[in-house]
Amino acid sequence: MAAIGFQILNTDEKTAARAGRLRTPHGDFDTPVFMPVGTRASVKAVTPGQVRDAGARIILANTYHLFLRPGADVVREAGGLHGFMRWDGPILTDSGGFQVFSLADSRKVSEDGVSFRSHIDGSEQTLTPEKSVEIQHSLGADIIMAFDECVAYPAERGYVEESVGRTSRWLGRCVEAHERAAASGKQALFGIMQGGMYGDLRARSAEGITSYDLPGYAIGGLSVGEPKNVMYGILDGCVRLLPEDRPRYLMGVGSPDDIFEAVARGVDMFDCVIPTREARHGNVMTARGRMNIKNARYERDYGTLDPGCDCYTCREGYTRAYLRHLFKAGEPLSATLLSIHNIRFLTRLMERIRDAIADASFTDFKAEFLLEYYK
Repeated sequence: MAAIGFQILNTDEKTAARAGRLRTPHGDFDTPVFMPVGTRASVKAVTPGQVRDAGARIILANTYHLFLRPGADVVREAGGLHGFMRWDGPILTDSGGFQVFSLADSRKVSEDGVSFRSHIDGSEQTLTPEKSVEIQHSLGADIIMAFDECVAYPAERGYVEESVGRTSRWLGRCVEAHERAAASGKQALFGIMQGGMYGDLRARSAEGITSYDLPGYAIGGLSVGEPKNVMYGILDGCVRLLPEDRPRYLMGVGSPDDIFEAVARGVDMFDCVIPTREARHGNVMTARGRMNIKNARYERDYGTLDPGCDCYTCREGYTRAYLRHLFKAGEPLSATLLSIHNIRFLTRLMERIRDAIADASFTDFKAEFLLEYYK
């Protein structure tokens, strides 16, 4: 039996949007889906139960951070991430490639892998394709990602071309390491397309990763500082290069406009730190756009964050005035209540998108939602 299975349930007539269902060893979830990020085996400021109550069915954890602390062996001995963090639903782990990319001043890329200095204690560390897969097997995620190189924006074509070839060769090593492991039948390995902002290099990368019959494919290296029109133009070509019968995952994207544009092009999976990071800065996502709870206008505002929201924070009647007070007073409860709301905002948006695809109203819903949100 394959580690995961993917079924397309509905498609949109006017766009490439589709709604589906993905089966994993720890449960099924519907797509398009947003995955909250639990970088260090914790979605910041909220419990697993609160994450599930907010509508999330799959979360993401980070290989790089868990490799450095507490260590993959500690997590494995605890029963993998599911037992360690007490989350019984599906988990996806990234490969660590993006985090290593962000350590531009302290990393060295070679054919073997990437050497870098730990941000925790400065120790010399190395991640190779084999090591990344080994760590992710120990973590026990349902979906694991191939080790890749995410290039910066802008980047010279020559370097991106070299990087695409290296990422394809690394994928071959990841596939071999994954197939040698006993856990390969319980975990699904996704390949990652790179290629920067060069359409022909994206096509070359797609050809390389789809030469392996993998259960899913991701698009990496977007939303790294490029203008929106450039991102959407590249995304147009990327999606068309990936198999229609496999889930497509756009990495690191979570703003409503990007989600709608990607879904319209046929993307199924998203992740981003936006809901919890914004909450910790007092920013709230509502149907009428972003709200900054720090603003003085909310000092005596006794309404809820978003009248149409069904999250715990809004259901229980926590007012803008109270939430502003918590934030200004430095109370940790502020981050919890605002994070719950923001996570629910995005999971509910995905629910509404799936419904709109099913009833052939996706294009109208997209236009109406974005007009209101960015008004």
